[in-house]
This record gives sequence, structure tokens and C-alpha cells, in this order.
Amino acid sequence: MTVLLVTAPQGREGDAILELEWALEKVKVKGTDWKGVLLAETPLSREEALERLKRFETQAIQRVIPLEVLVPARREEIEEAALKLAEKIDGTFAVRAKVRGNKALKARELEIDLGSLIVERYGLKVNLSEPEYTLVVEVIGKKAGVGVLKPDEMLRFEVKD
Repeated sequence: MTVLLVTAPQGREGDAILELEWALEKVKVKGTDWKGVLLAETPLSREEALERLKRFETQAIQRVIPLEVLVPARREEIEEAALKLAEKIDGTFAVRAKVRGNKALKARELEIDLGSLIVERYGLKVNLSEPEYTLVVEVIGKKAGVGVLKPDEMLRFEVKD
């Protein structure tokens, strides 16, 4: 099961859902409490889902971020998931966090703290400008998605009006 965090312009979420259904065929898409933020689950592998989306001509999808695990949005749970996923990092890395609807967590603090934990545990090098891997943390209210991505696995599209 592949989980994707998908963003779309506010008011175009319905178009983005249709595009995800056309591109991926088998997909369950849920809206969130945040305008323009969707969570999609597909039985396709991450590689297959991303390849299909890269080939798809989108009008409403802005960004696609694959997530490997969803955990409760508590610092300990996020740290545990991040450290476990960081085992597969084989090169330089950066941590990028986005926090929506959770006053207990701050994106910048998460980035610094998780980066420090990973350096301490695995001895990896940080590269903030051109990392070989990015550990992403997407907090959406009470849930947090965590994933380790290579640069070509974070998709950005230009939305046409």
C-alpha cells in the first residue's frame, strides 16, 4: 500500500481527486481538514504510482509526496518512525517538515531534532541544499506521515488555470 500526500489549489480538490483516479486507477482519496491537502492510498508500488503520475498531464495536482508510514502526531512516535526509516539512507540527507493543525509541534524544531538524532545514530552527513535523500515529515492534525525520498520521488507540477 502506497500513501501519497497530494496538494492542489484551494477549490480544485475535486479535480485533483479525479486526476488521481484517472492516473492511478485503483486509489482511495480522502480530503483533510486543510484546503488543498489530500491523502491518497493505492495498492500500486511507490515506483509505479510515481511513474504513472509523472506521465499524466495534470491540471490540478501541484505536489505529490509519498509517505511510508502514518503515525500519531506525537514527537516520540515521529522520532521512532524517522529513526527506523533513516536506516535505509545511504548518502547525504536533509529533514523537511510541514506542520498543519498541531500547536504542540514546530516544523523547524522537528527538522533540527530529527536531523541531530539521525546524525548521532547513523553518522550520516547533512546536506541541506542538494541532499541525496530527504526525510519528510507531514503533520496533518493528529496524524503524521513520514517517508525517506530521493529527489525524483517528490513530484511538483505546474497547475494550469
